[in-house]
Amino acid sequence: MNLRFFERIRDAFRREPVLHPVDHQLARRWIKQRLIAVFPHLRNNPRELERAYRNLGMEAQPGWEEGDADTVFVLSAPEQV
Repeated sequence: MNLRFFERIRDAFRREPVLHPVDHQLARRWIKQRLIAVFPHLRNNPRELERAYRNLGMEAQPGWEEGDADTVFVLSAPEQV
C-alpha cells in the first residue's frame, strides 16, 4: 500500500510523455480536414488554411475519460480583439 502511494506521487510529478511525431501529423491532418469542411473557402488556399490552423490553440493532454485515447488534443479558439 505504501509503495503504491509513492508511485502515485512520482507519477504526478513526471513530465508529460513526448508526443510521437506520427500522432502529431495525424492530428494536424485531421484538424485541417475539419477546417476545410467547416470553412470551404480554405480548400484551395493552403496559405490561409495554414494560418487558420496556427491560430487555433492546440494542446496535447492525456486522455482522462473512459474510452479516450492516451493523448487528447484540446483546441481553443483564438481570442477576438
